[in-house]
Amino acid sequence: MKTLNKEAQTKITPSDAIDLLRHGNERFIKNLKINRNLLQQVNETSDSQHPFAVIISCMDSRTSAELVFDQGLGDIFSIRIAGNVINEDILGSAEFGCKVVGAKIVLVLGHTGCGAIKGAVNNVDLGHLHFITRKIQRCLPTINKSNPNSSVEDICAHVTKENVLQGIKDLRTSSTILAAMEHNNEIKIVGGLYDVSTGEVAFFEE
Repeated sequence: MKTLNKEAQTKITPSDAIDLLRHGNERFIKNLKINRNLLQQVNETSDSQHPFAVIISCMDSRTSAELVFDQGLGDIFSIRIAGNVINEDILGSAEFGCKVVGAKIVLVLGHTGCGAIKGAVNNVDLGHLHFITRKIQRCLPTINKSNPNSSVEDICAHVTKENVLQGIKDLRTSSTILAAMEHNNEIKIVGGLYDVSTGEVAFFEE
């Protein structure tokens, strides 16, 4: 598997980028990892990098984007934060990845069984954790209204997806750079949900 260079990155469209991640996840599920010479990739990326995607995922130890999507060195920007929420630092990183380096998609990736989601639903307040849970709790009024008799487990499942959709919205409304790039079809901002039981990622757009 060749390391991405600028020419190869430029030829990738936003739709191509989603397909690359989708196919990578299929390989991951089937345990058909591409054979890569990582030391060679270290040498080939020592002077520059040309990732095709920015992935904003949770810090959960089971959700490493490089593994889940079977990607090598120099292929993706991986931004990780509990609850895959969006803040100013995440926005700046995504803007850098797309506008400066040339990534073609921004993927907000949530996952099942997320501790940050559970903490938000159960109103856990620990140190600085509330900065994260409060962002997630923005989803609760709508979810609770639509699902008044649901169990905590079901509420968490609904909030997990809604939190991804909220992340997509935050990227579009808080970054004029990313919004303009998406409007001009230079990038796509999409969502995904990783199932920690199967390894499968379900992609969706909003």
